[in-house]
Amino acid sequence: MALTDIPILSMLRNRLEWTQARQRVLAENVANSDTPNYHARDLVMPKFGDDAFGAPAPVLPVALARTQPGHLGGATMSGSSVYAEAKVNYEQRPTGNAVNLEEEMMKVAANQMDYQAATALYTRSLNLLKTALGKR
Repeated sequence: MALTDIPILSMLRNRLEWTQARQRVLAENVANSDTPNYHARDLVMPKFGDDAFGAPAPVLPVALARTQPGHLGGATMSGSSVYAEAKVNYEQRPTGNAVNLEEEMMKVAANQMDYQAATALYTRSLNLLKTALGKR
């Protein structure tokens, strides 16, 4: 059995490749922050659920019990909640550039943390395999 056949290692490797590609795209956004008519781009996060482990278990709806008439109802399955996140849309500059450096640098920092977490998990998984084989 090759290391590439182990699902967790292949998922971590895919995640590492995705963070590297995302870092490249985010660096292009920062580099073109003064380019006229340039709009920031980003990559879609890969999904690992259905393909790797088969069909997911069905999610059953959950409702909160209201014991008093004055109690507030909980969030619904549609995702509406009192604490919904508001997406901030920044305006374009007069040159047509829509890159916000602060937002891009926050994405870069989050991407760096994701990369470090994936490399740590990959290293620990390899160390567990070495321990199981008695090579440690």
